[in-house]
Formats: sequence, structure tokens, C-alpha cells
Amino acid sequence: MKITQLNIYPVKSLGAIALNEVELTPEGLAWDRRWMVVDDVGRFVTQRQLPAMAAIRVSLEADALVLRHPDAEALRVPLKGEGQQRLWVHVWDDRCAALDEGDEAREWLRAVLGDIRGSGLRLVRFAPDHRRRVEPHFLASGEQAHTGFADGYPFLVVGEASLDALNRQLAAKELESVPMSRFRPSIVVDHAAPFAEDGWHELAAADGGWRLGLRKPCQRCKITTVDQRSGEIAVPGEPLRTLVEMNTRLAPGGYFGQNAILLLGDGARLVVGDSVVASSR
Repeated sequence: MKITQLNIYPVKSLGAIALNEVELTPEGLAWDRRWMVVDDVGRFVTQRQLPAMAAIRVSLEADALVLRHPDAEALRVPLKGEGQQRLWVHVWDDRCAALDEGDEAREWLRAVLGDIRGSGLRLVRFAPDHRRRVEPHFLASGEQAHTGFADGYPFLVVGEASLDALNRQLAAKELESVPMSRFRPSIVVDHAAPFAEDGWHELAAADGGWRLGLRKPCQRCKITTVDQRSGEIAVPGEPLRTLVEMNTRLAPGGYFGQNAILLLGDGARLVVGDSVVASSR
């Protein structure tokens, strides 16, 4: 089994960056979900409220995060921020320390996304001295983990065969297939059995250099209905509706992929094509 995709999302709910090689950190793949869009009171904003966020392209240069949109000049945010205002923001029920990226970023977001519920939008960076703990309920005894602005876990692992199975069901309903980007995974592997990842306890490098613990099935939301290139919803409710109908976990809701934490290998390099092995629960 091999890694076939590595993806990071530097700004939560904006465009992805597909990589051939990336560093592992306890908080996720390097630079993943280090920034986030919030409203005026610090509540996180995602494609659930503003599907058009998907159309903002993101890149990382040697010294800057760069955001691009057809309706504005590119926004450059220095990777080494200085003097930003510190504030508290919220991701679900978690209160996180963050750094405000300033007026230029706020005006840029207003130009390309507008307002939300009468509130402006701000770009914030995860404070480097803050630790956001992963919920303990699904962790093994003695395990601890933390993450950045991801919904709850630092990694999301998906097998290609799971997407193939979903697309077969969509085809049976005479619906268009969807790409893996709809599910915004961190790590994709080429295992041949659909939803095999739901039975894995760990995913590891073949040489033992790193290990991930797969700890919680990922229940999907309406973001799966958003085209990740255009920010549009072509078929309302799909593919989420079909995923729910498939009932892969014999439980209410649609599940796709496994949330994971780092067990071993801080600083290790992952490369597309690397061999990996899985151990069962």
C-alpha cells in the first residue's frame, strides 16, 4: 500500500495545496490549518456558511502565505508575523488564542467574500504558544494529542477505494462522480478495499519511521456538496445524501475517512509513493 496524495489546507476552509512531500508535526502536516477566517466576535467561518470560500486559491512561498481570487489582487501574509493583536477565537466549543493578520487581510476578505450575518471577516493565525487539545473520548489510554484550527484532529486518512465505492453508488443514481477533494483529506492511500480504513488502529511507514493512530470516524457535513474549485453547489445534497444512504458504519449520518493523531515521527518526511502498512483494531 502506498501514499497517493498529500494535501494541506493552510487556511481552514480555503483552497488546498497538493504536495509531493511534507513534514509531519504533532499538529498535522506542516502548515496545515494554521490560519482561519473568523467573524467580528471570533467565531470560525467555513464553507458551511460561505461555500465561495472554496474558490480562494492558496499558496505558500518562502516568506509568505498568498491568497488569490479573480476579483482582487493577491493578498500576501508574511509567514513571520510581528506585532499582531492577540485575541480569542472559537472552533466549535474550543477557545483558541490567535493573532489577527490585520486590516489589509480584513478588507481583502470583504472584497472577495462580503459580510456574513452583518459581520465582517478577519484572518487569524493560530498562536504558536497555544495548545488545543484533541478530545480525549476517542483516544487510547494515556494518549494525548493537539491540533491547530482543524475541526478536531490533526490528520484525516482516506483510502482511494472508499471514493470508488461512493462514485459507483452515484453512477447508479445517474449522478456525476466526485473527486477526492470534496472530502479534504490529509493523506490518501491506495488500499483496494472500500472503507478499510474504518478498521485500522494505526497507519505507519513501512520502515517504522512514523506512526499515526486512527482514532475517530469522520462524520461528513454539507462541505462535501461544494465544488472545491468553483465554490458552487451543482447538485444540492450530493454526495452527502448518497453517503448517508450507504450507511457504512451502521449508524446515523454519512462517514468518510478516519481522523488520526501522531504517535511517532515528529519531523519525519512523508512522500507520495511511500509504502505504508496498516494494523487492525
